[in-house]
Amino acid sequence: VQLQASGGGLVQAGGSLRLSCAASGGTFNSYAMGWFRQAPGKEREFVAVISRSGRSTYYADSVKGRFTISRDNAKNTVDPKMNSLKPEDSGVYYCAADARTIIGSTWYSQDNEYHFWGQGTLVTVSS
Repeated sequence: VQLQASGGGLVQAGGSLRLSCAASGGTFNSYAMGWFRQAPGKEREFVAVISRSGRSTYYADSVKGRFTISRDNAKNTVDPKMNSLKPEDSGVYYCAADARTIIGSTWYSQDNEYHFWGQGTLVTVSS
């Protein structure tokens, strides 16, 4: 499956941004969809994941309560909505896909567990 992330940009602290990841070339509802981010000089870190059906989501503690991830299996898209953005949310955001259940699992928070990746979209939050 091919993934294309979009929606990044420059936003002031406290603002909101919605990213999107469009998938093609596969059966979209077969894939759990994760989001990761990488700030300059730092390792890539887990942000959120949504199950294949969209009924289950998990978030990193750093974004819990501020970010909401959803997916539209008819449109082959997954869209994290990011609210109350902070400068520390800045970085390149990547979407990723893997054809495994996230229910009762922990693999989804590890970037090396995903088979497919998008190219990334840059989010910059100014203070």
